[in-house]
Amino acid sequence: MSFIHDNFLLGNEQAIRLYHEYAQDEPIFDFHNHLSPHEIAQDRRFENLAESWLEADHYKWRAMRANGTPEELVTGNGDPKDKYLAWAETIPHALGNPLYHWTHLELKRCFGIDLLLGPDTAEEIWEQANSQLGDPSFSARGMLRRFKVKALCTTDDPADSTKDHLTILKDTNLNTQVYPTFRPDKSWAISKSGPFLDWLTGLEQESGKEIEHLNDFLEAMAKRMNHFHELGSRLSDHSFPHFYSDFPNEEEARRLFDQTLNGADASAEEEERFGAFIMLYLCRLYASKGWTMQVHLGPLRNNSNRLLEEFGTDAGTDSIGDRPQAERMSRFLDKLDQENSLPKTIVYNVNPADNFTVATMLGNFQREIPGKMQFGSGWWHLDQRDGMAEQMKTLANVGLLSRFVGMLTDSRSFLSFPRHEYFRRILCNLLGEWMEQGFVPDNFELIGDLAKRICFENAKEFLKLGVLS
Repeated sequence: MSFIHDNFLLGNEQAIRLYHEYAQDEPIFDFHNHLSPHEIAQDRRFENLAESWLEADHYKWRAMRANGTPEELVTGNGDPKDKYLAWAETIPHALGNPLYHWTHLELKRCFGIDLLLGPDTAEEIWEQANSQLGDPSFSARGMLRRFKVKALCTTDDPADSTKDHLTILKDTNLNTQVYPTFRPDKSWAISKSGPFLDWLTGLEQESGKEIEHLNDFLEAMAKRMNHFHELGSRLSDHSFPHFYSDFPNEEEARRLFDQTLNGADASAEEEERFGAFIMLYLCRLYASKGWTMQVHLGPLRNNSNRLLEEFGTDAGTDSIGDRPQAERMSRFLDKLDQENSLPKTIVYNVNPADNFTVATMLGNFQREIPGKMQFGSGWWHLDQRDGMAEQMKTLANVGLLSRFVGMLTDSRSFLSFPRHEYFRRILCNLLGEWMEQGFVPDNFELIGDLAKRICFENAKEFLKLGVLS
């Protein structure tokens, strides 16, 4: 039997039936990823497996470093094939890591390759995969069609050009709806005035608004949000070490903004207070427009200054943070709730110790909209079998699993869509175990409908992005 077989990760008959009859054939709604809209607009073709598989994949980079791979073959200027061979040397050591599962799912579902990747098979797999990459079905758009991706949301800074999204929007031949997601994290990064002012120049250009005062800045942000809305976006995205809840008044925010314009660096505390001010402003806009706010909570980023200097951010040196979360989260959400300006929200935590804290806190603010406050899928270091299962068990214990909006890839590779299959198998296995144990009714109509909705329909109904039927 091959490693990736029909019943991979499915531990009993109930799980097998749930997956094959209810979950397997649902289309994909990938509402958070880091795929390039430019590559979609241009329908990028990939020259070799290294290009399509290893570019920008910091998950693989971490594993390769752990296996002693020289940085030249990780993020450096090494030959693409040599980088691939280094990955092939690494993967046999990754047993138990989701990378091992993802790798072989991707080889099988994308290329029909059923071999285990390793030094002995690396050349054969390289040749087999590369011989297929020239086919149009392996282009950026071809992969969207292959995996029945109905909608995809990229991650876009307000100061980014949206010309690629405009190109995609005008193309009536693309059967995937592609939306930008508003990611304004740089809008409060005033602890380093130089990069902030450079970013502000881009915001001026894209908004068509000269920025001389705080009100100009807020107006420019609103203009960009309106533009995203016109492109079909109904989503924002943010990443915080913790919720910003020390709220300044407008006078203080104005002072902080003015001193940044004059070249002064804010302190870490001042930056966080300015961030709290900006987030309140943005959340009020999100709520007024019916948007959903995504919050990625708790990472400790750029731990290796050496790699930060050599490569920059997203080098694979981010880890789980262990900050207290509950009180700050409560103050932030409650302030918005009191003024009826709390938008639909999805919170993804990266520290598993925060699972029940986050899930129960969100439950305090459920109101009117089914599943308005979402405890998001296992994210980043929790994007693995145990992490995803524990997230779903936590949600089931203290909330409504049936309203869960499900999985997203958070990926930078067009080969990563089999991660949805990985999630669906884990979901069905969990539900199948519960059915076998009598923890839930042994009723396929009831449990199968739940599984099916989590795979696609819940996200479609919740996000209201006009996803193709």
